[in-house]
Amino acid sequence: MAQNGTTENGVTGANGDGSPPMPFPQPVKVQEIRHTKIFINNEWHTSLKGKTFQTFNPATGVKICEVEEADKADVDKAVKAARAASQRGSPWRRMDVSSRGRLLHKLADLMERDRALLATMETIDTGKPFLHSFFIDLDGSIKTLRYYAGWADKIHGKTMPVDDTFMCFTRHEPVGVCGAIIPWNFPLLMFMWKVAPALCCGNTVVIKPAEQTPLTALHVGSLIKEVGQLIKEAAAKSNLKRVTLELGGKNPCIVFADSDLQLAVEETQKGAFFNQGQCCTAASRVFVEEQVYEEFVRRSVESAKSIVIGDPLDPRTSHGPQIDQKQFDKILELIDSGKKEGAKLECGGVAMEDTGLYIQPAVFSHVKDHMRIAKEEIFGPVQCIFRFKSQQEAIERANSTEYGLASAVFTRNLDRALSVSAALETGTVWVNCYNALHAQAPFGGYKMSGNGRELGEYALAEYSEVKAVTIKLTEAL
Repeated sequence: MAQNGTTENGVTGANGDGSPPMPFPQPVKVQEIRHTKIFINNEWHTSLKGKTFQTFNPATGVKICEVEEADKADVDKAVKAARAASQRGSPWRRMDVSSRGRLLHKLADLMERDRALLATMETIDTGKPFLHSFFIDLDGSIKTLRYYAGWADKIHGKTMPVDDTFMCFTRHEPVGVCGAIIPWNFPLLMFMWKVAPALCCGNTVVIKPAEQTPLTALHVGSLIKEVGQLIKEAAAKSNLKRVTLELGGKNPCIVFADSDLQLAVEETQKGAFFNQGQCCTAASRVFVEEQVYEEFVRRSVESAKSIVIGDPLDPRTSHGPQIDQKQFDKILELIDSGKKEGAKLECGGVAMEDTGLYIQPAVFSHVKDHMRIAKEEIFGPVQCIFRFKSQQEAIERANSTEYGLASAVFTRNLDRALSVSAALETGTVWVNCYNALHAQAPFGGYKMSGNGRELGEYALAEYSEVKAVTIKLTEAL
């Protein structure tokens, strides 16, 4: 795929085979990966120690390109530049808040312009289906930028009534340099989740990808260069500084007998298999009331078998490869543990024999709470279906985990939906839906699933310091 600096991704015509275009967005042919360096202070840099690493297309195993690898010295250089940019009196700090919002809108405009290219690169780099990249990752990134662009001139303090001879008010000020580590499963979207609110509040940001460097984030670095802002690539360690964490999940879904069963099947499978199961929000534990258990399993197997597995650049594909060999091997090992511990593998769960890191979506029934597949975050296309008898039992088992990121309830009974939602120990509860994420709504977890919140107005508090100013007044004579 990468020969002499040119990336061939198999798209030879409108549909990759010269046939007429289909009635939905199409990937573009990526002739060259242009941005592989470290982005610091609005400039591209090579690694100070000359380090690079290779990144591979998980659908084909072919090298895409080599990327500059930041070391400690590069991190220090990025932090120094970010600190200088955040100092009082700098152009960034002197910029009025409305102009800051316009810059975020400008970046969103540029991403709209390059949307098909960015979606194609995201697919080549991560293996996720192109339409998922286009309609979820890119759409979500652009909406997040526009949402926080609108907040830039609306972050304000309050006045508080105190003693008669004093006036007291608060200011919301930027914390300064923010460090962010972005995951490899949604590199572009998570990049925007962290960068947009931080910039909205007037901070500077140092970004480090977790493991693989996302090519889309590097390309966005080039778009940021057009905007004239500085965002970068590197790492930051925590000490006594404020930290927000969005971590793992072992997310429960509770399906009651009175629910729309087909809807529950479709939504829980979207939750289990979206992005090849490589989601912190993956619907990895599905508790089904015993009256409808067998029917739910039957429909789930039928649905899983209809999933289209193939070239992620083909818009008809809905399931692509896992991200890398390490993740691929881990998923298969956990699937094997499920069979050995007594769960029934209803379908899938095997590696595809063709090129690429493909695993057929697996459905397990008769899963017990003590099994590894019931306790460990698999981060792969594995759906585990449990049986329950009573509402209280379902709640207790759903909460019986160290994680608390997301959950779902499927029922036609509004009273039950509200009472169960209140009882679930998770940062997000979806009712009769799954993975319904919006820039306006906060996202984060309870327990070991994290600390703090991303998105919505709540995220602004993570990137701001609140200062109280109290003034002694002189009484008029």
